[in-house]
Amino acid sequence: MGGVVLVEGITDRIALEAVAARLGRDLAGDGVEIVPIGGAQAIRRAFAPYAGERVAGLCDAGEERWFRRVLGAATYVCVRDLEDELLRAVGTARAEVVLAAQDDLDTFRNFQNQPYWRGRPVEAQLRRWLRASDRRSKRYPPLLIAALERDEIPRPLAGVLAAVA
Repeated sequence: MGGVVLVEGITDRIALEAVAARLGRDLAGDGVEIVPIGGAQAIRRAFAPYAGERVAGLCDAGEERWFRRVLGAATYVCVRDLEDELLRAVGTARAEVVLAAQDDLDTFRNFQNQPYWRGRPVEAQLRRWLRASDRRSKRYPPLLIAALERDEIPRPLAGVLAAVA
C-alpha cells in the first residue's frame, strides 16, 4: 500500500500534509511520500525513480500539460493554483478571521490600501498577499485548511491523497 505524490513545490507539500492531518491520515504509516519536484518541468525526471509505484501528482492549472504527459489521469489540478483553491474553500470572511488570529489582519489591510490593490476583489487581494511573502505562502495553507470542515477540503487536494491511499 502507499505511494508517492509529486508536487510542484514545498508549499504544496506543506498543504497536503495539513490536509492529511485534517483527514486523520498518517502519511508515514500509510507509506505515502510527498515529493516537491522544483517545478512542473521536472516531472519526467522526478517520476523516473518511482516508475512502477503508485504515483499521483498535484499541480496548478497552468502546469497541467507537463504533469498529464507523465502521470495522465493520476494528475490532480488546482483550478488556478493552491492559494485559489484554499481561498475559495474557506471564503474571504473566514480567511480574514484566520489572519486576525495570527495578528496579520492590519498588515493585510495596509496591503489592500496600496494604490494598485485598492478596490480590487478581496479574493484577489488575499491571493496576492499570501503569495507575496515566502513565509506567508508556507505558513498559511495549514492555517486555512484547519479552518475548513473535512467536507470543504478542495477536491484536488483530497483526491490526490485518496489516489495513493
